[in-house]
Amino acid sequence: MMLALLLYPLRKRLAFMQGRAGLTEPSSLHPVVDPNICVGSGSCARACPEHAIGLIDGKAHLIAPGKCIGHGACAASCPLDAIKLVFGTEKRGIDIPQVSPEFETNVPGIYIAGELGGMGLVRKAAEQGRQAIESIARKRGDGGLDVVIVGAGPAGLSATLNAMHHKLRSITIEQEDDLGGTVYHYPRNKIVMTQPVQLALVGTVKMTEVMKEALLEFWHGIVTRHRVKIQFGERLEKVQRTDDGFHVHTSRGEYRSRNVLLAIGRRGTPRKLGVPGEELPKVVYRLIDPEQYRGRQVLVVGGGDSAIEAAIALAGEPDTEVLLSYRGQAFGRIKEKNRERLAQAEAGGRLKVILKSTVETIEPEAVVLRTESGSERHANDAVIVSAGGVLPTPMLKEMGIQVETRHGEA
Repeated sequence: MMLALLLYPLRKRLAFMQGRAGLTEPSSLHPVVDPNICVGSGSCARACPEHAIGLIDGKAHLIAPGKCIGHGACAASCPLDAIKLVFGTEKRGIDIPQVSPEFETNVPGIYIAGELGGMGLVRKAAEQGRQAIESIARKRGDGGLDVVIVGAGPAGLSATLNAMHHKLRSITIEQEDDLGGTVYHYPRNKIVMTQPVQLALVGTVKMTEVMKEALLEFWHGIVTRHRVKIQFGERLEKVQRTDDGFHVHTSRGEYRSRNVLLAIGRRGTPRKLGVPGEELPKVVYRLIDPEQYRGRQVLVVGGGDSAIEAAIALAGEPDTEVLLSYRGQAFGRIKEKNRERLAQAEAGGRLKVILKSTVETIEPEAVVLRTESGSERHANDAVIVSAGGVLPTPMLKEMGIQVETRHGEA
């Protein structure tokens, strides 16, 4: 009783500080605990590798939403099924295509795996790709392809390997010139958070924290050793239903297939700012090599992990001045490690953060930001917009796929 009384002010202050800082919005799939079922066993807290969940007054709570990245270990460990994993919150909805437990959409024969379905974790995306192919393999038929796999990220590569394992007639197309999906677009030296993953033809791959480059090199090794065929530079354009499957139209041709697996991620088309000057050549929508900005004045726009990681990477380059602009009042949806690294970079004077700001105009040698105190003009050589992507909802709806906006729903 005495301990509870001593801890109450601390808990209250912690909740106040988190609320004030805007750190109460989980970034992706996250747990919701039913207090009427929870008995406070603590198994969820022990299972969480990110220490995002803990016990308060004998009940489990998501005590550090910013740390949660959707592992789902808490729900798996609960002996009473008191935890469900949900997408979105009351404040922030997330568009998720409707899929079955077999990862099939409401359109029979069209499957979705990985980031497009709301799961961006490497391990989970790879597992979804593998399981989707298991479902497809159970109903293979005669004539045409068994499956067209769209995308060569974690989900698409895993699906391709499993299709080879089951000897399915399949092709894999990728609009980029290399594999990796969203990982391919990460800044150089970004740490990719992952866990052991099961890949067909390969077995169990044990990785915890690995650099982007090391992970891509590992995947390239798999592609080479197992002679995986991926048709790079080929973009999906349309999927038309037929009596016995689908006609899949791409930038290079047309295929007849019984099934289609979409593993294309959520990037879609980069979200643009819609401001004067955005068409200038100094404006880009991803950071590939921080070194090319060495000694320059760079503006990074965005408030997610990609924007933070880009700003931190740029700040590590000699003589580079970095300005980070975000429209929100706090970085409420970034990983805890990124939050710590950002604080260190800002404290060291390597970058400047301007919250509650938006880009007003972009000029050849400057940018104008709209802030609470008015317009601010800053000298500028380059602008990197990391404001996320526009979900390819029109294409999904054209296929007949239903898309739901989740507000804290499983």
